[in-house]
Amino acid sequence: MAENYGMKLSFSVLAAIISVSLLPIAQAQTTATTTTQISSGSPTASSAGGTGGPEAVVYDGKGHVWVANQFSNTVSEISTANGALLGTFKVGNRPVGLASDGIHIWVANLRDNTVTELLASTGAIAATIPVDGGPGTIIVDGKNVWVACRENNTVAKIAAGTGTVLGTYPAGQRPLGLASDGVNVWVANNQDDTVTKLAASDGANLGSFHVGKGPFGVAFDGTSIWVSNFFSGTLTKVRPSDGFILGTFPVGDGAAGLTFDGASLWAANNGSNTVMKISPATGAVTATYKTGIGPFALAFDGTNFWVTNFGSGTISTSKPSSSLSSTSITQ
Repeated sequence: MAENYGMKLSFSVLAAIISVSLLPIAQAQTTATTTTQISSGSPTASSAGGTGGPEAVVYDGKGHVWVANQFSNTVSEISTANGALLGTFKVGNRPVGLASDGIHIWVANLRDNTVTELLASTGAIAATIPVDGGPGTIIVDGKNVWVACRENNTVAKIAAGTGTVLGTYPAGQRPLGLASDGVNVWVANNQDDTVTKLAASDGANLGSFHVGKGPFGVAFDGTSIWVSNFFSGTLTKVRPSDGFILGTFPVGDGAAGLTFDGASLWAANNGSNTVMKISPATGAVTATYKTGIGPFALAFDGTNFWVTNFGSGTISTSKPSSSLSSTSITQ
């Protein structure tokens, strides 16, 4: 089983228990849009119930998505052109977070308290950096790497050029989500229902603001901060300047991974096995896509999204099946 998020993950019995407390979900604009499932590239791992537990995903800007398979301790490289598996690379123990700076892939390894730096060109390990406290979600802000350490309630800052840990800063309880607005880093604190604003320059805490139940993911749309609330099945829209709540909008059961593609927000709903497309202007759901079981994280390649299905051991993509290799498609 995956690490305990203090909530449901990908298992139907847990989903049933939690869904009774969620808000009603209005899906008037839902479509029956489907996706194609492909192999995550993770080998079978008996400790994970038959899959490698694909959890995190990132696009490297160069035609590849990378997937962290937490139970097989590997990262897979997949072509966005045809879904082909290009390589599988060993990393640390229980990789659950991924980020890319275009040259390196940064991997947060939850159980051995390290961050692995891979060369995107070859998958070779360039460095292994100790980071205490259960490193999980990881982002690159253009200059530095930020890691949410979910077991000691801190965020670590790493210099992307040298791998030097520049500082460790207190956050809220069980920090899971991270996003940069270009000046500040925003942290979703899963167990105290807040989002914390940290100054990227020195890690100073600029305030914590209450959002929904079980905040999980964070995204910046160029104007506002968005937070996905796992227990509430909602997104919260936050004004960056002062943390004022601009609105709360229903999405799916178990709102988890969240990203912005330059025009729309995309949310992965872990409990309802869907990805939703959302208007940043109104918060309205404009399309709903079916996925595999237990979608967690998603990435956008400029045209299509790619989402990890933790329960299925697969990746779902909005890319048409006709453009994907038949050997990569999972029926």
